[in-house]
Amino acid sequence: MTILLDSRKLLAFTTLARVGSFTLAAHELNLTQSAISHAIKALEDDLSCRLFDRLGRRVTLTAPGKHLLDHAHKIIAEMQRARTELATWSK
Repeated sequence: MTILLDSRKLLAFTTLARVGSFTLAAHELNLTQSAISHAIKALEDDLSCRLFDRLGRRVTLTAPGKHLLDHAHKIIAEMQRARTELATWSK
């Protein structure tokens, strides 16, 4: 069985990649720092690879993280596009 990527984990991932801090990502997503940390850990476990290098309070993407980020942007954009298009059906 194929395990799909979780949209909440991808959103935490892309936000963390953009802001570079668990605290800032948590603040932006209105979540706890612990929730972001758990989402990233679970995503790394699901994919069996490290996505971030942790340097004190800052994080940077690893090579696999950069690769995933490209896919994540496309996936999230497509999900947003689907929501927008489906919203026209409810009018």
